[in-house]
Amino acid sequence: MGICGTGMGAMAGLLKESGYIITGSDSGVYPPMSEYLAAAGITVMDGYSSANLKPRPDLVVVGNVIRQVNPEAQELARLGVTYISMPQLLSEKFLTGKRSLVVAGTHGKTTTSSLMATMLAGAGLDPGFMIGGIVQAFKANFRIGKGENFVVEGDEYDTAFFDKGPKFLHYQPHIAIITSVEFDHADIYADFEAVKSSFARLIAIMPRDGVLVACFDDPAVRELCADAPCRVVSYGGGKGFDLSYADMQVGRQSTVFTLLVKGQERGEYHSVMPGHHNVLNSLAVLAVFTELGIDAEISRRELAAFAGVRRRQEVRGVVAGITVIDDFAHHPTAVAETLTALRQAYDGQRLVAVFEPRTNSSRRTIFQKKYATVFGAADEVLIKEPDPLVNISKEELFSSVKLAEDLQRGGQKARSFTDTEAILAHLESSLQGDDVVVILSNGGFDNIHQRLLDSLKERTA
Repeated sequence: MGICGTGMGAMAGLLKESGYIITGSDSGVYPPMSEYLAAAGITVMDGYSSANLKPRPDLVVVGNVIRQVNPEAQELARLGVTYISMPQLLSEKFLTGKRSLVVAGTHGKTTTSSLMATMLAGAGLDPGFMIGGIVQAFKANFRIGKGENFVVEGDEYDTAFFDKGPKFLHYQPHIAIITSVEFDHADIYADFEAVKSSFARLIAIMPRDGVLVACFDDPAVRELCADAPCRVVSYGGGKGFDLSYADMQVGRQSTVFTLLVKGQERGEYHSVMPGHHNVLNSLAVLAVFTELGIDAEISRRELAAFAGVRRRQEVRGVVAGITVIDDFAHHPTAVAETLTALRQAYDGQRLVAVFEPRTNSSRRTIFQKKYATVFGAADEVLIKEPDPLVNISKEELFSSVKLAEDLQRGGQKARSFTDTEAILAHLESSLQGDDVVVILSNGGFDNIHQRLLDSLKERTA
């Protein structure tokens, strides 16, 4: 139930490959997970209904998008069918007996876990993994794997309506990465202290012989790691950390940096992912590889070979010199980092940012003022007015109109739009050769990426 969520879709794939018959239900499905499920031959029923539980299943995996009042959940209770959460099932069936490598943090989880899984596979270690994005090297976001390592993207969101603890508490971490800790998920966390408390619980369950790889650029991460029951390996852009970097050079689709281990140079490393934040992601994985005893030259080779993740600075196409990029960024920090990286990568070209506030947090006023400070690297900002949250007062709702006005007052070119069609019409009439368009959303955004590319092709023809 809720099969088109990235984690749930991955679980469906793991079970399918394990020999089970899988069906699923969801509402408002969108690529890339809908495409993957169709290709895998997994039946997806659109909408939630008691009829979806016929014939009676042996086990129902309940996603955290499902609430107790959901009609399918109500029928599940009436029938008395056995049910379980996705994190609990992952732990019991796929993590037990493995070395669990958990990647947690407010930002960078998907990229970092994808990088680690791909590099481990390239090193010949055949890892299992379950990740919240489609990994380009595998065209999937899961793998059972025959090796001893299993990579998990550790989400701090709640597990299910019957288990309100964060997902990552189920994942039996032996090595854990914490990339960052910021306020997010306003629908389940009351404040920043509540978010920090969830990460403190993750740190508390680390085994004494485990390793915590932590980004010490983040003061909240440093604070939390002071109570770690295991060894801590620090990384970041500052001085005095176990791993850091120097001499970063950002190109259109690459970054070069010098790795520093305890301040000592360990050679030049190459990555296809532009930007400071992606160098930090690389440092985290390199730290884990060191802990696993993998040769430095193999690490260097596999980092350079990494092909990226879908929806993370993914170039969807180039038409008549106009580049269309898809990115998952939605939290203010992620938006700022992504745009800064793209500004460095496409230096001298006009950068247009198209933003869809879609998450529960981004559709509230919580980040209203912060958003006005994070689009500075873009030459033009186009903001879609979001669908309003239900049961939330008007005063608590985010306003795209206000954000556009705030950006304009700051000297930026910005506009708000009521729908996707209006944004497309504006882009079609205003884009010129050499422009770069980055579309920022954690959803399908009405397939705006492909529709824009198709219209640009028609215009060019």
